Amino acid sequence: MATAYTTPPPPGDGFRARVQRMGGHLAGMVMPNIGAFIAWGLITALFIPTGWLPNKELAELGDPMIKILLPLLIGYTGGRMVHGQRGAVVGAVATIGLVAGADIPMFLGAMIIGPLAAYLMKLFDGLIEGRVRPGFEMLVDNFSAGILAAAMAIAGKVAIGPVVRTLTEAAGDGVGWLVDHDVLPLTSVLIEPAKVLFLNNAINHGVLGPLGVQQAAETGKSILFMLESNPGPGLGVLLAYTFFGPRRLRPSTPAAMIIHFFGGIHEIYFPYILMKPRMILAAIAGGATGVAIFLASGTGLVAAPSPGSIFAYLAQTPRGTGNWIGVYSGMLASIAVSFAVGAALLGFGRLAESRKEKDAPDGDATATAEDPENAGDGTTQQPAAR
Repeated sequence: MATAYTTPPPPGDGFRARVQRMGGHLAGMVMPNIGAFIAWGLITALFIPTGWLPNKELAELGDPMIKILLPLLIGYTGGRMVHGQRGAVVGAVATIGLVAGADIPMFLGAMIIGPLAAYLMKLFDGLIEGRVRPGFEMLVDNFSAGILAAAMAIAGKVAIGPVVRTLTEAAGDGVGWLVDHDVLPLTSVLIEPAKVLFLNNAINHGVLGPLGVQQAAETGKSILFMLESNPGPGLGVLLAYTFFGPRRLRPSTPAAMIIHFFGGIHEIYFPYILMKPRMILAAIAGGATGVAIFLASGTGLVAAPSPGSIFAYLAQTPRGTGNWIGVYSGMLASIAVSFAVGAALLGFGRLAESRKEKDAPDGDATATAEDPENAGDGTTQQPAAR
């Protein structure tokens, strides 16, 4: 039998509990793979044409990592959370159906099809449990997993993949509509949640980038380059976690801040929001504040900051005191607002710890079923062999 891969979900059937469970599951698929995200981010930051050490051959590592390796890891981990090693195997195989031939990273699709394939495997195993004749267990186990995995890979290729692409295009169209109607600060309402669902590259490079290039060619700069890439909201969220988040997570946030702000790897802070979905409000508030200041000061960047680090911003800020004041006052305001809102959402630490943790005489911060705040923090239990 399989066991849960992450900490137990919060109890209750209310909307908040359901959202927390969903966020915990999504974060639980990503947090164990943060090392792979960092590896991809380092290779990207160093070796892409606009990186610190441009190298065409080494830069070729980035594309297969983000389009194949990372979705596979998410699908594998999601399957493992649902049904142990058998769930992980069918989840990974099903995910390959999504990523084969896809032109965008299928993170969201992997979060769907990996657990789904594992759940179907779990249902099948439950149906045949105790009904297989002795000596045929391995044969039935292997062929059932193989047949189901192949079927789910095909389903991912012909059904789920197109749905994910449609959702991605719809998100991009929504951002494009807001841009066209000159309500730029409101774009954060769409951009920040889409970023957390790993649609950041699709929005930045698929929608905002081309529009920004066109605008920069006409005026020499474009605010559109800063709508998604501003590292301020993410840094503010991580700072809120550092001072007011669950104690178990606080030691991990300084490294995440360095990778995010100086390395431009925004994916590093997405799991921190997924495990507490209400924190998306902090990112939205910080993002909208920054965009409003960028817009009011009439500033912009000369090209897309890639990756979206402070160093890339320094390199792409056009000459002129007004531009520098506008860009960095907007970024600092984003940090301050997202930090303040994030701290308030965390109750300045009061909502970060579980009731049981507070009551524990030894102050042990072990996550429990009564600890919804810590659900999905990447702390794993050892999966049991089926």
